[in-house]
Amino acid sequence: MAEFFKTSVTWVVDFHYEGRPRRWFKAFGPHDDPFQQMTDTLKDLYGDRAKLASVRKATDEEELQYLRGEEPKNSYCPTGR
Repeated sequence: MAEFFKTSVTWVVDFHYEGRPRRWFKAFGPHDDPFQQMTDTLKDLYGDRAKLASVRKATDEEELQYLRGEEPKNSYCPTGR
């Protein structure tokens, strides 16, 4: 894909849910603040049960995993899927 068509950046979000480590892939726009947005999102979804550990740009390999739809090994889905 040509780089000028890509307007988002894939980030790796590591957090703890009820003390257990979790990881999400999340795409953000170039002017977004991923750390603040994920802090707010986790607070809205889980209240005090989740704590953000780190937010960093995904490596090329992690971004390919995200684009292929492969889940991180310790992802959490409330529906059990």
